[in-house]
Amino acid sequence: MSILDAPIARLDGTPTTLGEITGGKPALLVNVASKCGLTPQYAGLEKLHEEYADRGFHVVGLPCNQFMGQEPGSPEEIAEFCSATYGVTFPMTEKIEVNGEGRHPIYAELTTVPNEQGEAGDIAWNFEKFLVAADGTVVARFSPRVEPEDASLVDAVRNLVS
Repeated sequence: MSILDAPIARLDGTPTTLGEITGGKPALLVNVASKCGLTPQYAGLEKLHEEYADRGFHVVGLPCNQFMGQEPGSPEEIAEFCSATYGVTFPMTEKIEVNGEGRHPIYAELTTVPNEQGEAGDIAWNFEKFLVAADGTVVARFSPRVEPEDASLVDAVRNLVS
């Protein structure tokens, strides 16, 4: 089974799959949080989403509260914060777990992929990024500190959507 077939709900609770959210197009999957030192990355993620949306590219936010409780909000609070504070228009899913026994099946697959330092395994922190091809193949993994504007990430997106 591809990660695109994994059931997940949208932030509003509507059941779907990752493939339906991405429309079978390339995407950047990011575990996000509203009360993290890296939260300002939402602005760069939105810019990336807007810049490449006309080529079918999506950023997908997957809220997670596993890192020091930095995503405590309800779905409505998360949606309001992201929209009002950062103008987020990219799709968001329900709050999920990315590590441990309750790890969502999407992340069970994603965590097998090594990052830019060659390390696979658990998600290190909020805003870890996975670039996924239209067929669900994980093309690249970027650590939380890699900003959405980082040349390595932007080049990888460009290569995937061109």
